[in-house]
Amino acid sequence: MSLITLRDAQIAFGDRPLLDGAQLAVVEGERLGLIGRNGTGKSTLLAVLAGQTLLDDGELMRRNGLRLALVEQEPQLPLASNLHDSLLLRARPSATLTDAWPVAPADEREHWRMGSLLEEFLHRFGLVGTTSAVTCSGGERKRAALALALALQPDLLLLDEPTNHLDIAAIERLEELLLRVPTAIIISHDRAFLDRTTTRIIELDRGRLRSYPGSFSAYEQRKEEEIAAEDAARGRFEKFWAQEEVWIRKGVEARRTRNEGRVRRLERLRLERARRRDRLGHLRLTLTSAERSGELVAELDGVSKRFGSRPLIEKLSLRIMRGDRIGLIGANGTGKSTLIRLMLGELAADAGTVRLGTRLTVAYFDQLRTQLDPEATLAEAISPGSDWVQLGGERRHIMSYLGDFLFPAQRAQAPVRMLSGGERNRLLLARLFALPANLIVLDEPTNDLDIESLELLEERLQDYDGTLLLVSHDRRFLDNVVTQTLAAEGNGLWREYAGGYADYLEQRSAQQADRADEARKSAPAKVVREPSPTSGPAKARLSYNEQRELAGLPEEIETLEREQGQLTERMSAPDYHRQGAQALRSDRKRLEELEALLLQKFTRWEWLEEKRSRSA
Repeated sequence: MSLITLRDAQIAFGDRPLLDGAQLAVVEGERLGLIGRNGTGKSTLLAVLAGQTLLDDGELMRRNGLRLALVEQEPQLPLASNLHDSLLLRARPSATLTDAWPVAPADEREHWRMGSLLEEFLHRFGLVGTTSAVTCSGGERKRAALALALALQPDLLLLDEPTNHLDIAAIERLEELLLRVPTAIIISHDRAFLDRTTTRIIELDRGRLRSYPGSFSAYEQRKEEEIAAEDAARGRFEKFWAQEEVWIRKGVEARRTRNEGRVRRLERLRLERARRRDRLGHLRLTLTSAERSGELVAELDGVSKRFGSRPLIEKLSLRIMRGDRIGLIGANGTGKSTLIRLMLGELAADAGTVRLGTRLTVAYFDQLRTQLDPEATLAEAISPGSDWVQLGGERRHIMSYLGDFLFPAQRAQAPVRMLSGGERNRLLLARLFALPANLIVLDEPTNDLDIESLELLEERLQDYDGTLLLVSHDRRFLDNVVTQTLAAEGNGLWREYAGGYADYLEQRSAQQADRADEARKSAPAKVVREPSPTSGPAKARLSYNEQRELAGLPEEIETLEREQGQLTERMSAPDYHRQGAQALRSDRKRLEELEALLLQKFTRWEWLEEKRSRSA
């Protein structure tokens, strides 16, 4: 049964249509992932469904009594004595939200029940209702709004970029909760999150909504096929149109043939070509490498840093070498940005030493975008006092360069404060990549970027031959970009893992299993009575198959050791990091397999040798 339906929806801002005859039916039990380029109108569509924005034309139908809950990108909390009361005010139509929110219960028993549910969900998101709403950070406001939306138990939940400002633990907790939500529409650029939570992908593209059943991975495969088919069809159309234009320009021949039908067909072709809205332009990123840095980029020796009595970093020793690609992960507030600043020498350590390498040229993407002057124009933000940008050996005009980041020429003189969150991220990337650097530091670069821009940024970072430090909560982005993971594990402890986020999870699980094994081994052993030598069975001899196995094991071990040595030598090469993230992960996995196989073969060989010696 449809909860909400859009028919021939039309809405435009100025001369730019956001919805152009859009159709959508949301069926109970679906969780829809809404995707599309920045600026295509995804948030506007949620506002239409929530009743906050009216259509210019078309029809919006809802099931009678439908209860909706909307969590915006940047939720606002009404003023109240504490967070719990602020959220109860937010739930009322008279608060900052619209009638799309369910009315707060009037019945005292129902009011108590909802308050209890709200406290439960606040607790699940690591929040306390008695804290001050005024002092909440952006991440805390987002978690609080999510807790309220889930506590209200709406028929349809609308989420606009719910993972922004959340750490990985909070994202995974939200995933678990959303799997229990009956129906939802979710705007997100987090591909792993979409893959886990959604049952259908809806793409907003040039004002139309296209539906793709299944997971985000299934959408990716089908979308690649669609784009290839669309490009081929466009090529055929352009070729046919060009041929008809050549024909009509012959003039005399066209009039002599009196083919009026062909002339009318050309007029239709011209009209179709003028009206056709091509796919939005692609972000063009070019990383400019500076002079190679020294072999050592930074060395931390016994570094500690505290804020008050809370340890963020305790006795951390770490060496960062040229070409390393390190991802920093951990809960919000564990000190990821602080550690970055320590590594760059911007912050003094309480204890220990930080030594920076030579010839370092740093480009720093700041999570809070403090590098952008809100009153400066876009052109001034990129190239103050000049109309040109130097990219390696190429000199580009500022208008052309801004166009690479999807900013039209007429916006070059607009102030930075007029930009949306996604546009500010694009502008900061434009500024960052205009600077030659051999050390790139990215602190949460994925917030507000659309999926296509994310994937392009991944490709450029994979090809970058300098050193990379990355703070991110985007698990797939980490897997595709970094080769080492530095994880905050509580109480100031940081531990390094090989590979991306998936590799970190696998290694951490293995370590936890090893610790459990050690705990079992250290437990008091049960007394087992050994059999008497005189009453035991006769000495066991090697079977024929065991004899053959023992004879062949030395050669098998030698073959494995040879492969291990070759792989280790290849991975130690100075340009090995250029192989790409997939190849690096594959080599690491094979190296771990070889170590496990060698251990298994050696253990088996020793056991068979011991058995043979006993039977001799």
